[in-house]
Amino acid sequence: MKIDAGGYTQTLQEAGAAARRAEAAGFDGWWAVETQVDGFLAATIGAERTDRVDVGTGIVVAFARNPMSVALAGNDVQQLSDGRFVMGLGSQVKGHITKRFSMPWSHPAPRMREFVLAVRAIWRAWETGEKLDFHGDFYSHTLMTPFFDPGPNPHGNPPIFVSAVGPLMTQAAGEVADGLISHGFTTERYLREVTVPALERGLAKRTDGVKTVDISLPLFAVAREADEDISEAMRFVRQQIGFYGSTPTYRPVLDLHGWGALGDELGAMTRRGEWDKLADAIDDEVLHTIAIVGTPEEALAEAHRRYGDIIARLNFPLPPEGGEERWRELLSRSRATA
Repeated sequence: MKIDAGGYTQTLQEAGAAARRAEAAGFDGWWAVETQVDGFLAATIGAERTDRVDVGTGIVVAFARNPMSVALAGNDVQQLSDGRFVMGLGSQVKGHITKRFSMPWSHPAPRMREFVLAVRAIWRAWETGEKLDFHGDFYSHTLMTPFFDPGPNPHGNPPIFVSAVGPLMTQAAGEVADGLISHGFTTERYLREVTVPALERGLAKRTDGVKTVDISLPLFAVAREADEDISEAMRFVRQQIGFYGSTPTYRPVLDLHGWGALGDELGAMTRRGEWDKLADAIDDEVLHTIAIVGTPEEALAEAHRRYGDIIARLNFPLPPEGGEERWRELLSRSRATA
């Protein structure tokens, strides 16, 4: 299992610094999060300022773009990074796609499945020189002239990971992707009882001979030293859980654990504009079921206990600045005993 780092950055300068710190701390990869900066640009900066770590997008919003623009951007970052790029795609939710990006929304799981197939068809045309002739229900790509053809990537095409929470999108990832990015707002039980079976249903439909799809999990975690004040970090994680719990997309996780009433409460709070109170609604049971809290050693051990047999990549929040040597030693010991 690879141990990665990631987190939100507000500027491209912060993204570059975060990628360097992840590499210095001994992590296997660094993931750019697309919130206040463009995910592909952040990954580009991260790739340019590192030498060893994998660089991923966790995620870029696919439906705010089109397969051709994504294929080109992914090809660029893969070449710049010397083959260290992992392209993570996500659908976002209807409100953001239609209201924030002014793009069409319909049938997200079939659309994402087709999106990935279209990207692969474009890459195949560049790689082999064959005619681009992709026809789908949502996307069609039939024009590629030499002037716009970058040719085969010397490092091969990057793996495509698809972000999913619900079973339909998870199954689509199993059908066409190289990996699945599970959401931090999940639990060990949800992964085992809902995510993995849906992924296996998708894999059963594949015709390309692929038998496994890697799962990457960005953790909600507070991994700090025993003598540190973790109250601010704990409140941030509670706030994150409250934010996602207020959204219908993530309601199945709450329902599985019998926490449907909490989802109703959180949704009502957001409709009243009480965003600053979401953290107060998340009790310790919910916090410790979804998130991992402890010292770095305790957090890493608990992550292995919960997910070691089903997760290929665990993504921890990037440690506070100054903790690089501590994590480098910890990760080195962990690999030595694995």
